[in-house]
Amino acid sequence: MSMDRRQLLGALGGIAAVRGLGLTSDGENAQNAPVATMPPPGAALPRKADFAIEEGTTFLNAAYTHPIPRVSVEAARRAAEWRGTMRPTMAPPPNPARSTPKALFAQLINAKPSEIAHVSSTSAGENLVVRALELEHRRDGNVVTDGLHFEGALMNLDVLRRRGLDVRVVPPTADARIDFRDLERAVDHKTRLIEISAAAMYNGFQHDLKAVADLAHAHGALVYVDIVHAAGAEPLDVKASGIDFAACSSFKWLMGDFGIGFLYAREEVWDKVTRPVVSYYQAASAEANYPPHLPVGAYEPVTYEFSRNAAGLFEMGSLTGSAEVGVALLASSLVYVQALGPANIQAHRLPLIARLQQEMPRLGFAAVTPAGATSGIVTFARKGLLEGDVPKRLADARINVRVAANWMRISPSVYNDMADIERLLEALS
Repeated sequence: MSMDRRQLLGALGGIAAVRGLGLTSDGENAQNAPVATMPPPGAALPRKADFAIEEGTTFLNAAYTHPIPRVSVEAARRAAEWRGTMRPTMAPPPNPARSTPKALFAQLINAKPSEIAHVSSTSAGENLVVRALELEHRRDGNVVTDGLHFEGALMNLDVLRRRGLDVRVVPPTADARIDFRDLERAVDHKTRLIEISAAAMYNGFQHDLKAVADLAHAHGALVYVDIVHAAGAEPLDVKASGIDFAACSSFKWLMGDFGIGFLYAREEVWDKVTRPVVSYYQAASAEANYPPHLPVGAYEPVTYEFSRNAAGLFEMGSLTGSAEVGVALLASSLVYVQALGPANIQAHRLPLIARLQQEMPRLGFAAVTPAGATSGIVTFARKGLLEGDVPKRLADARINVRVAANWMRISPSVYNDMADIERLLEALS
């Protein structure tokens, strides 16, 4: 999916809305003071100047936490200033409406805005789906997942397994993949849900989402996908894949902050699930019947109707105003991601990852990311990494990657170039 500049600005409610975020089409704020600018659609990469990464630091850890673009930091600053003032005579800046981040995210993954609910995190989204399917109470079915799925979700399912739910975990192969044939063997007519990650947080392994969805639906099951390492990092089309649910936080490849994420629920499954939580923010209308205007007849403390959309099933947040700090930041970051384009972001990253795949084995690291993978993650294994001198080498070179006891994960993004990769390789040589 692509957007021209007019569409990008329109998605934020027009020029007035962009000015409310601290931006105008020429990159200046309302007082004509220069601020960070939104890149034009299809801008050349890398975009080092768009981020305030400390000089001398090589940041190759976007899969852990992605830096926030300067333009989005400015958007958050303006929203925070308004929140701190709150003068009765001062109208809020014309920031995007409540639904704007949902609309932008929906466009990013080819969903309807009505199919998107705000959640606080990926884990919150996964928990809500499990509850909506009443899996914690079911003993007549099973859930199928795999050993490369996010460990937090595996923990959730394991607790349910201990309570009696049949949870089937397909183990990874020796080369750290999930064999689709193994997944097929685990699924049967009693399967209620298949839970997977679009791109594994460990090594970037990517499922064929369409194949998994077809497998699930052929057995009457639904599919939940953790897309936290796919949304914004690569092209993603939930309609083409046919998946039923997906969730992600925004502080990774969507370049937002902690505490705000998205849950996608395909419209066709709304009537197949039970509302897992109840919140005022799910209501299309709600009126408490306070005295002295009590209703005629039998007393009802509150009258209400739920919204018929994903928010009406799952949403609990208070993202109702027009200038919340996190919403302003996220709306700006989503426009930034759309401007660069997930396909262009992916294309920029692939040569960097290919260079690592070529050189890291020569330094004693075994590649555990499939050679043809196109996610934002590349991982290498070596025993005793934390016990040797690798952490010190990286610290001395001011290089930020994720280092675990026996593996190293590298995740370059739009601000990285080949010089950053060479700097890492030199530090490890």
